[in-house]
Amino acid sequence: MTEPLLEVEDLTIRYETNQGAVTAVSDANFTVESGKYFGLVGESGCGKSTIAKSIIGALDANGQVTSGTIKYKGSEIQHLSEKELNRRIRWKEISFIPQSSMDTLDPLDRISDQAIRIGKVHGIGEEETMDRFRDLFEVVGLQPSRITDYPHQFSGGMKQRVIIALSLLLDPSLVIADEPTTALDVIMQDQIFNYLDDRERMGASMILITHDISLVFESCDHMAVMHGGQIAETATATEIYDSPRHPYTILLQKAFPDIRNPKRELAVIDGTPPQLFGEITQCTFAERCPWAAEECFQTAPPLEQVSSDDGRESKTHRAACIREAEVAKDRRREAMDQTTGGARDN
Repeated sequence: MTEPLLEVEDLTIRYETNQGAVTAVSDANFTVESGKYFGLVGESGCGKSTIAKSIIGALDANGQVTSGTIKYKGSEIQHLSEKELNRRIRWKEISFIPQSSMDTLDPLDRISDQAIRIGKVHGIGEEETMDRFRDLFEVVGLQPSRITDYPHQFSGGMKQRVIIALSLLLDPSLVIADEPTTALDVIMQDQIFNYLDDRERMGASMILITHDISLVFESCDHMAVMHGGQIAETATATEIYDSPRHPYTILLQKAFPDIRNPKRELAVIDGTPPQLFGEITQCTFAERCPWAAEECFQTAPPLEQVSSDDGRESKTHRAACIREAEVAKDRRREAMDQTTGGARDN
């Protein structure tokens, strides 16, 4: 069995604030396989971007990995220095398309100069860098002659494609795309994802970070659902689409339209993810969960393997819910009621 490209194990990340240490991520576990697309989904504030930044060593100054490991190609990288990260990891092995990436380009430098700097750090000469960059401009649908333009000469969607071209410049093995179409109109969003979904063109694995679970179902092989800094559920995208096990996943999926049932009333998840300090001693979804019981407030649930609807144990499907069996039974009963109800209506 081949080694995963990326392994996140028991990862906890905290930010020091005037009110105390805020736990942004608590005991997170997931893996990304080589050549696969992995989705990380959840509401704003659940810890998705924090995990992304920790992978490339870009946490804010008050942020710190307090426990757990991040392994890339079998080697731990969470404690690498800035110099080591620049030399060994960033751009060359792992590239990052951040939120608001349109604002990350240096407005005073030509796009080509920014590419040359990236290449120089990794020992690639100016001529080779420019040849690669021209090719990538074509790949993302931009005119190669425009690589010497300044950022202000590009529209928002074009800047986004420039960032994608920069992220692929050194042929990284992993691209982290954090809400890559934020603030773009729906037509431009579709164009950007057409580029990202072309795996042959990308030539890399990808972590897609988004609040849109339907986008992950469409684009990714495996996924993890986050809430309140905890991984609530992880499995193949197909398994979670067909058989969600965590209450948050079930409600999040119901909050998006389904073409199979266009008249279905969309779910509303009341409240917001909590801000947590210190050790996490309960399920972070308990306050918002319609299935919550007293024990949900007494311990942080472990991420454990669950069985499929036909009773077989899945090797990849895990959920962090001590009431998972009862929740699954209710979900199956509801699905059966909808099926029989639909038959009566017909």
